[in-house]
Amino acid sequence: SRFHGDGTGRTGTDRVSKATGAGLGLRSGERWTMNNPEAVFTLLYIVLSFCFVFTPTEFRSAGLTVQDLLADQLGSEQLAFVHYHIRRTAATLVAHSLLPLGYYAGMCFASSDEKNYYFLVSWGWIIYLLIAVLTPAVVSLIVLYWSSKKWSNHPIARSLAYYALPQSSWRAVASSINIEFRRIDKFASGAPGARVIVTDTWVMKVTTYHVHVAQQQDIHLTLTESRQHELCPDLSTPVQFLTIQVGVINPRITPFDIRLNSTEYGELREKLHTTIRNAHNVVIHQSLSDMFLDTFKIQVELNQRYHLSGNQELESCIGCMQTAANIKLVKICMEPNDGECQQCYCRPMWCLTCMGKWFASRQDQQHPETWLSNRVPCPTCRSKFCILDISIVC
Repeated sequence: SRFHGDGTGRTGTDRVSKATGAGLGLRSGERWTMNNPEAVFTLLYIVLSFCFVFTPTEFRSAGLTVQDLLADQLGSEQLAFVHYHIRRTAATLVAHSLLPLGYYAGMCFASSDEKNYYFLVSWGWIIYLLIAVLTPAVVSLIVLYWSSKKWSNHPIARSLAYYALPQSSWRAVASSINIEFRRIDKFASGAPGARVIVTDTWVMKVTTYHVHVAQQQDIHLTLTESRQHELCPDLSTPVQFLTIQVGVINPRITPFDIRLNSTEYGELREKLHTTIRNAHNVVIHQSLSDMFLDTFKIQVELNQRYHLSGNQELESCIGCMQTAANIKLVKICMEPNDGECQQCYCRPMWCLTCMGKWFASRQDQQHPETWLSNRVPCPTCRSKFCILDISIVC
């Protein structure tokens, strides 16, 4: 459609240009053009500020994040998880509060001529400058208060203090979390701004300005929502994200939500000591490996059992080191000298879940219809076996 004049000699296009220019900090009568340095700088600064706060993958890869720029001052997350995030959240809050002041300073350089400079000292810009200066000043005072008493006033430290024993402090709880975080068997998922970490004792959600912490024995989990995202038109199935509400028995701890891919749901459940209630009957889409693992377990349950001798004891599974090894490979699919399968003489060293994951990992991922009928080598001695040769120890 066309813009028509309003009787004053101005067209609709002029009115739109004037309104757009006012929104970008342009003086009356100026139009938004790429030749205007203030408009170009404004758009560029908005985009960069947005990417700095909500860091995309490209910014993280380039190291343009607070934790990368201040890596030497923040320390190591792996060695001191709690103290690292206490310093990170404080530094992030200060850095983000400086963005409005950075915009005004950049506009002073972008407005190189004298007329533009006088425009920046108008009443509107003076009020903006006052707010831009007060914001980091107030934030700095808040961070200074947090850092008093060796960061005991920080929100993360105060939340950990609720889990401390009567004769202890939040530092003892932080030490326990640091130790469990260094273990390789923890569950970790999500982007840096919304990470979900589950250890043997704790459930944590790491956000930009805070770290939510809850003890597993004090929580109840509820699956509340499911959303599907078609990330690529070439994908045959959409990606499903699940939202789980973490309710805490302690009324002083704020409940929070965690969000993860549905393909990681099974791994999360294995790490949790409590069940996840599906109050809204959300349908969870399993990955191909998870569906195969369920079928694999059903098939192995139908196979012939292997009876241990009286003086033989089962050791822990060397794959997960969490459950007892309960699988023995015995060639029963065919006669001993027939077929491709071979007799395995290894003692029981693997559990059913780990053997199923090994079986799936050795398959052609492009042809899942052949997985159950294929043969794979023993993970220890490399003797070939099929699914019929897998016996549960009893």
